[in-house]
Amino acid sequence: MLADDAVLVREGIARLLEAEGVEVVAQFDDATGLPEAVRAGAPDVVVLDVRMPPTHTTEGLRTAVELKREHPGLGVLVLSQYVEARHAVELLAGDRTGVGYLLKERIARSTELVEALERIALGETVVDAEVVRTVLDTPRSADPLGRLTDKEREVLALVAEGDSNDRIAQRLGVTARTVETHTSRIFAKLDLEADAATHRRVLAVLAHLRASAAH
Repeated sequence: MLADDAVLVREGIARLLEAEGVEVVAQFDDATGLPEAVRAGAPDVVVLDVRMPPTHTTEGLRTAVELKREHPGLGVLVLSQYVEARHAVELLAGDRTGVGYLLKERIARSTELVEALERIALGETVVDAEVVRTVLDTPRSADPLGRLTDKEREVLALVAEGDSNDRIAQRLGVTARTVETHTSRIFAKLDLEADAATHRRVLAVLAHLRASAAH
């Protein structure tokens, strides 16, 4: 199911997905009808924008959070040109799986979007690097990242994007064991229990940031 108030954008995304073999079972120009439609249609993934009618603020993102609360197994991808840090953390934090937040202008090929949808449908977390940077750079009264080294912050940003240890090692040009050492230190410094599942590591990090931002 696809929700975006810009008809040309929405239909363009739908055509791209269908050309790649993804069935778009319903389209919406706002988020109001999504909850009922999801209950009735049981889609694999819902794709929605952040800002939609009536106020064009964060209706889509708030609906995404509500959908994940009601349907934990539903894949939810926020696809937008805006980064809303507070609601992004709310969507990605906790024990939720199968969520994503990508920026439209940073998707170069339709195959990238399809790959993200497939990963989300399988329960993974897919987050754009710019979204990660915005969340990490959001001012907090008590910054939990202050105890991390520059290299640990770099590794943490890649962890938050959903990369595996092997993928992080490739991107940084180091060994997987080195990445494991960094992540172990990161979770120790943040008082978090490391988990082997990538999506749980991402969610744990963002949950910690949300808790710190609330003080």
